[in-house]
Parts: sequence; C-alpha cells; structure tokens
Amino acid sequence: MNGKPVGRLLGVVFRAPIRLYKHDLGWLLTSRVLCLTHTGRRSGRRYRTALEVVGSDKTTGEVFACAGFGPSSDWYRNILANPPIEIVVGRRRFEPAFRVLDEDEAAAVMAAFEYRNRWIRPVVHFGLSKLLGWRYDGSEAARRKLAAQLPLVGFRPKPPQAPR
Repeated sequence: MNGKPVGRLLGVVFRAPIRLYKHDLGWLLTSRVLCLTHTGRRSGRRYRTALEVVGSDKTTGEVFACAGFGPSSDWYRNILANPPIEIVVGRRRFEPAFRVLDEDEAAAVMAAFEYRNRWIRPVVHFGLSKLLGWRYDGSEAARRKLAAQLPLVGFRPKPPQAPR
C-alpha cells in the first residue's frame, strides 16, 4: 500500500479545526483548540494554524500552546519574525502578545496538562514520545527535556492602547 489514503484522511482530520474556525464554529472545540492567525515570514501571506491548548491562566487570559514539531514549526518561526495577528479560542477573540516560556514554567504547564488529562495519560505519553523521538515517561526530568526540545508559547490579550 502506498499510504496515500491514510495521508489524505489525516489531512482532513488535521484541517477540520481550521475549517470550523473559518465558519465561526470554533466554539464547538471549546477551549481545547485555538486558532492562531499569523503572517508568513517570507511570503507575507496570512495563515491560520490550529493548536492544542495545553494550559491557560484564568487571571491573565493567557493560553499556552506547544510547538509540536519543535522550533522549526512554521507557525513558531513566523511569530518570531512577525507578531501574531489574532488568537481565537472558544468564543474569545483577541490580538495577542506572546512569549516563549522558560524551561521551569513550561515543565509546570505540561505537568498540569498531564494531570488534567490523567485518564488518557498513556495516550498523551505515546503521542509525545512519537513527537520527541524518545520515550516520554512524564517524569520531571522528561518534562524538562521536553521543554528544551519543544517550545511552549503563551498568548495573552494585548493591553488596550491609551488614546492619543
């Protein structure tokens, strides 16, 4: 078998959240998936990328996402070159400020993510192991290694501009 049907099916599955957001149905995904609108660093084109929300801070409104393919992820490289344009998560829409989490904070966010998803922990560990290329066991050492390999990014609403 040449693998093309599986590839097409995965393509449809991975594009489904973007299609929902495109038709203002992103709220169906609750707050588990965000839609990041960003500008291509070379093309200047506007792109939308769906990212899993791995955590949030209710007090600041910040949401956290992981660059699952590492620092070479296009969306990650794009936001480092040009600021992100918009975040939509659930029914919330905002112009974001962003930051890359340091290793300690990234490890804490992942620990909380694993705790919230403890019923599917084996699936989470399996998926992370595939992304990382080594056996992820959920230990503190593994979380720190993950944080060094896969950047975690926080997106929070930009503060309102003062009138001129």
